[in-house]
Amino acid sequence: MAAATKNYTVEGMTCGHCKASVEEEVGEIAGVTSVEATVDDGRVAVSGDNFTDEDIMAAVKEAGYTVNL
Repeated sequence: MAAATKNYTVEGMTCGHCKASVEEEVGEIAGVTSVEATVDDGRVAVSGDNFTDEDIMAAVKEAGYTVNL
């Protein structure tokens, strides 16, 4: 898979700590090159290659939140 950016909606992010937790967990996924979470609209933009929606969902769940696809 070529490098791409995908956007996800995450429920429950309400503060800077939430943002940091999600970015840290998602950033550890192999193939992810950048992660930018936005608390205001609950969006997470993930760039890279060779990651799946399931990878993102598992990482967000590990951080304590839920992804809506």
